[in-house]
Amino acid sequence: MFSNKKNTTVSPNESNNIIGKGTCIEGNLKTVGNIRVEGVVKGEITTQSKLVLAEEAHIQGNTFAKNAEIGGKIEGNIHVYALLVLKKSAVVSGDITTHRLVCEEGAQFNGKCLMQESKKIQTMRSTEQTTITQKKSSFL
Repeated sequence: MFSNKKNTTVSPNESNNIIGKGTCIEGNLKTVGNIRVEGVVKGEITTQSKLVLAEEAHIQGNTFAKNAEIGGKIEGNIHVYALLVLKKSAVVSGDITTHRLVCEEGAQFNGKCLMQESKKIQTMRSTEQTTITQKKSSFL
């Protein structure tokens, strides 16, 4: 019954994830699909698709996404390879690296912003991961 293992791949358009109101997750999240956060995440979020942060949501950690729409609070750096939208209710404390940025009137942003091509942002992500791994190895 369980012996027929099928190797299936999930396309980014087939996967939708929701972290609901009242939910608090401590740890890193990684997905190929879209993710909507309405609660609290204490850790890194990585998606190959779109990240949506609702008004009441709060992230304490870095975020990596192809596209993002931020309406809540982020304490950490944001890396978006295509389009980042800061809604009027957004509060960002950290640096932004993106290819394109839309900032609605009323959005709060405290940090540096670097506008780069998508490929350069992805290269920076790979370099950052290598540095983190090296720091962890030297610590152990």
